[in-house]
Amino acid sequence: MSKDTSPIKVIILDKEYLIGCEEGEKESLRQSVDYLNQQMADMKSSGGVIGAERIAVMTALNITNELLAYKKENQDYTFKIDSTLKRLQTKINDALVRDTQLDMVDIDNPVSQGG
Repeated sequence: MSKDTSPIKVIILDKEYLIGCEEGEKESLRQSVDYLNQQMADMKSSGGVIGAERIAVMTALNITNELLAYKKENQDYTFKIDSTLKRLQTKINDALVRDTQLDMVDIDNPVSQGG
């Protein structure tokens, strides 16, 4: 462990673990432990899975599934935003080109300006 890391005692499914953690990451670690503990307790109480190792693996699979679903949703959302931004950029560019063309017509045709 580096000098910035210190061991933190956590309890997951009634078992104590010492985990090295940087000072600024303690709250995040505690939240992660709370989430994992809750998911494992739910898996254990469902009665469908017996044994700490099996509970841990099934919980890990469930959490991984949640993560992958979130990543896909995030990628889809990012793609939609990118597409919308590209469409808006195209519209802005088209408007600027039309405006420039209108300015050029006014310069080339001073009669249209009343002169």
